[in-house]
Amino acid sequence: MSLKNNTIDVTNLPDPEVTCASCEACCCRLEVFLITDTGVPDRFIETDQWGGRSMAQLNDGWCAALDRNTMMCTIYEKRPLVCREFVMGEYECIVERIAHL
Repeated sequence: MSLKNNTIDVTNLPDPEVTCASCEACCCRLEVFLITDTGVPDRFIETDQWGGRSMAQLNDGWCAALDRNTMMCTIYEKRPLVCREFVMGEYECIVERIAHL
């Protein structure tokens, strides 16, 4: 991995391909702001002092909706828009994997 011009070169990773079997749910450590209503259950939502809503994170830094045994989203069909737009195996995914693995 190299950092050049504020970008990360992912061409030298051992296995840059990410599949459901190899996903480590690294994106589930990101702060996720709720900008649309997708039906996320209230128990997974935190509201800040200004009324901003985001996905709750537990003390370990992982999203509260992540099943720690399977590392899969427990609200996948009702996940936030940001999560829906985060594409497994794309550049942003690889960058998060590098940062957290």
